[in-house]
Amino acid sequence: MSEQELRLEIIEVGKRLYAGGLTVAKSGNLSCRIDNENILITGTGTFLGQLKQSDIVKVNLANGKLEEELKPSSELPLHAMVYKNFPAKVVVHCHPPLINGYFAVTKSLKAMSFETKFYLGDIPVIPQETPTVTQTEPVIAALKTNNLVVLKNHGTVAMADKFQDALAITEALEEAVKSAAVARLLDKDVLDDLDAALKNDLKRTQPAYRMFSREHIQAIVDLVNQDEFISQKGQELDLTVKLVIKLDDSGAVFKFNFEKGKIVKLDTDS
Repeated sequence: MSEQELRLEIIEVGKRLYAGGLTVAKSGNLSCRIDNENILITGTGTFLGQLKQSDIVKVNLANGKLEEELKPSSELPLHAMVYKNFPAKVVVHCHPPLINGYFAVTKSLKAMSFETKFYLGDIPVIPQETPTVTQTEPVIAALKTNNLVVLKNHGTVAMADKFQDALAITEALEEAVKSAAVARLLDKDVLDDLDAALKNDLKRTQPAYRMFSREHIQAIVDLVNQDEFISQKGQELDLTVKLVIKLDDSGAVFKFNFEKGKIVKLDTDS
C-alpha cells in the first residue's frame, strides 16, 4: 500500500475503534510500518474517531526525524520498540473499558468459550503504573508469547501484519470479557476470585478526610513523599514544579513546592 493509502486506513481504523467503544476522547494511538525505516503514527492529543490526514505523523525509526510539525503520540517509544523487535506491520493501542475493568481485579482471562481459549490463548497482563508506557521491556517480552498484551489499569497493545487482524483480537478480548461478566452475573461462583480481588482492592486501610481540608492536603503530601517511583523519576528528570490549588468558596490556598521527587514545602499563599 502507498503512504497515502496507509494514512486513509489509519483514519478508518480510528473510526472503527471509536464506534466499537474501544477508545474515547483522545485516548489510544495507531501506527503502521511504511518500510524498514519509517512508520506512520497518530499525533499527540488527536481524536481517533475523528482523525484527519494532518493528525498522522511520519517518523524515521533510525534517527527520530519527523516530517510533520505535529508531535507524535507519547507512546511512540513503545511503537518503535515493537517495530525494532518484530516484523509486525501495524500496532493498535487502545483503552477498552471492559478489558480495563476486568483485569483491574483479576490476573487472567476466564475463557467462557472454546473460541476464546483457542483464538486468544493466554493473555499476558503487564503491571502499568504510569499514564504512558515508560518501561517497554516487559511489554516486548510479553509480545513474544502473544500478539495481544494487556497493560493493567491502562489498555491493550496488539501487533499484526494487518490492522484487521490487530482489531480482531482486540475486539475478541473485549467480547470475551463481556461474556465472563455476564456469566458472573448469572452465577457468582463462576468467577468467585473476582469478588475477593475487588473486596481487597476496595478495603479501606487509611482514614477518610474532608475534601481539601488541611488534613486531606497533608495526606496527599505524605503519599507523594513516600512514593519511591515518584522520587526516582523526579530525580532522574530533574523535575521541579509548583502547583497551586485555590478554593472558590473559601479562598483557601495550597501551594505544593515539588523539587526533584519530593514536595519540600507546602505554602498557603497564592
